[in-house]
Amino acid sequence: MNTFSLGRSRLVVGFSALLGFANTALADDAPIVIKFSHVVAENTPKGEGALLFKKFAEERLPGKVKVEIYPNSSLYGDADELQALRDNKLQILAPSLAKFGEYNKQLQIFDLPFLFDDLEAVNRFQQRAKGRQLLSGMQKSNITGLAYWHNGMKQLSAIKPLNNPADAEGLAFRIQPSPIIESQFTALGATPVKLPFAATLQALKDGQVQGTENTWSNIYSQQYAQVQPYIMETNHGVLDYMLVTNTQFWYAIPHATRTELEDIIEKVTFLVNNAAEAQNVLARQQLTQGKTHVITLTDQERSSWRAAMQPVWKEYEAVIGADLIKAAQQVNRKNAAK
Repeated sequence: MNTFSLGRSRLVVGFSALLGFANTALADDAPIVIKFSHVVAENTPKGEGALLFKKFAEERLPGKVKVEIYPNSSLYGDADELQALRDNKLQILAPSLAKFGEYNKQLQIFDLPFLFDDLEAVNRFQQRAKGRQLLSGMQKSNITGLAYWHNGMKQLSAIKPLNNPADAEGLAFRIQPSPIIESQFTALGATPVKLPFAATLQALKDGQVQGTENTWSNIYSQQYAQVQPYIMETNHGVLDYMLVTNTQFWYAIPHATRTELEDIIEKVTFLVNNAAEAQNVLARQQLTQGKTHVITLTDQERSSWRAAMQPVWKEYEAVIGADLIKAAQQVNRKNAAK
């Protein structure tokens, strides 16, 4: 168990007693039931991570913990899963970081375009103090972050090449419900359209939207390339998840059992993040072998995209915090050694 997990545990000693939380699943003679719900397939890094968590938890804590997995929005979908977690109708989720702005506006930092140079920079930020503190920033809303799970860096896809920001003007892009992502596309003269993940492919086929942003693995697995022949390798943002739990539920679990579960989560997180990286590399290779046109931006083109989206930083600096943005900038390779 890492030092941060220990620190968090000390901060919440007696937390469940103060809240007076009672959960029949925690009775002495019954296993602790953990419902883990997610919106993706089981053969994705997130889906496989959920299955690994179940496997390790039930192997290491036989008779003490039972984990139920609900993939593909089979229990709750994008729109209602966080409220269900807060109500303890399920106990673990791994939503996209873009979904948490309502509960902690500082988490919107992960949506700022061109903030992180690459996934290694994202890792460094999430492992440092500022990034770790964000995990506990929603406890007033009965949500506790347990870990960051990677999906990968975001690319742009569209029905035509987008070498320069002006090329996106007039197009409609599917986005997650994030005000920063909305502002990002508005700054380009494009129209952002909020749609659930599951509805994206049909919206692309119908022409409701003409572009989107996503990771290599999602673009490939969701078959977006069938209707999005151009993919721009922008790496302009990060699409990550936060593994979260119901705060009252989590700290009502006996300390020894909770410590074991935190250790399991640390192990699973390592495996999930490695799998996500490998899957993105493979997906990119597969996409380049098909009819898809993968466009690698020149340094000048990339700079023009960054400049076009830079005003979004200023727009949200007061909301996120200039100090947090500065801390994130410091993890980029050119600054990390400073």
